[in-house]
Amino acid sequence: MRVGVLTGGGDCAGLNAVIRAVTKSLIHHGPAEVWGIEDGFEGLIEGRGRPLGWEAVSGIIATGGTILGTSNRGSPLASEQAMSRALEHARTWRLDAIVAIGGDGTMSIAHAMAAHGLAFVGVPKTIDNDIEGCERSFGFDTAVSIVTEALERVQTTGQSHGRVMIVETMGRYAGWIALEAGVAAAADVILLPEIEYDVEAVAEVCRQREGRQRYTVICVAEGARARGAGYTVERRVAGADDPIRLGGIAHVLREQLQPLLDSEVRSTVLGHVQRGGSPTPFDRVLATQYGHHAAQLVLQGAFGRMVTLQQGRIASIPIEDVAGRNRRVPADHPLLVCAREIGVCLGEGAGPG
Repeated sequence: MRVGVLTGGGDCAGLNAVIRAVTKSLIHHGPAEVWGIEDGFEGLIEGRGRPLGWEAVSGIIATGGTILGTSNRGSPLASEQAMSRALEHARTWRLDAIVAIGGDGTMSIAHAMAAHGLAFVGVPKTIDNDIEGCERSFGFDTAVSIVTEALERVQTTGQSHGRVMIVETMGRYAGWIALEAGVAAAADVILLPEIEYDVEAVAEVCRQREGRQRYTVICVAEGARARGAGYTVERRVAGADDPIRLGGIAHVLREQLQPLLDSEVRSTVLGHVQRGGSPTPFDRVLATQYGHHAAQLVLQGAFGRMVTLQQGRIASIPIEDVAGRNRRVPADHPLLVCAREIGVCLGEGAGPG
């Protein structure tokens, strides 16, 4: 048996831990050969790959990024020619199956390619934690840890200067990073894509704190938006699977708030620092479990399924249930309720501050 492994979409902490676990599990329980496909589906189309042995994946569990490289370009679904080339390289490499590590875009491609006879097992990867049917994707815990530390750091400078400090997180159209990091760092205001914010409500919290504690910390997800406004788009990338790149809402919010406040308002966009670096121990363990379970699905011939975490247990679900869908923060999520009841402003109205 020969099994391909690829990492698609954006990078994140924990990818190498999955590659390691998939490779070692397949070799241990095989006999199986593992073939690393470079730069995601782009590498499958262009024929870039190499064998992965036991030694090749040793010592990489704590390393950020991916030893295979990744890309959010080069989808086999882009054209008949791209699909034909991808399938031809899979045949040339004699792949019996591919373990695709990625987010909803990667799962959409895997699901579509399965209709052409290529077997897939999926592993959920995204710092955004927005994959349908999965309680926790690896990379998310690392991102939350980084954002939490950033919020704590800007709090001290906000206290020192009496400023309103805005920190923008990633997350696309889901607010999981902003919500968890905001609660962990005791942010005064948390703004999410799922709840359109009222500028005056946010300003009122800042004014209340001006007279009491001098500073305010605001954690805002990149997909957040004021009532009646559209998303803040940083740029559009031609040829990418998802051409829209959100970003800059922190600067927009700063311009909205500054005329309404006496305090100086500063904004920080964290960007790709949330993706990089060594994974947290939690993400290393989760990624290793995901990789091992993916290998078991391959060996069992349980193709067309994605590894998942449900009710705290490793399981699997059909890839078709995940493809093209996003998991957003529900209105009744317990952490939202908790945040409101401890006085955090979510942009809906002025809380106690």
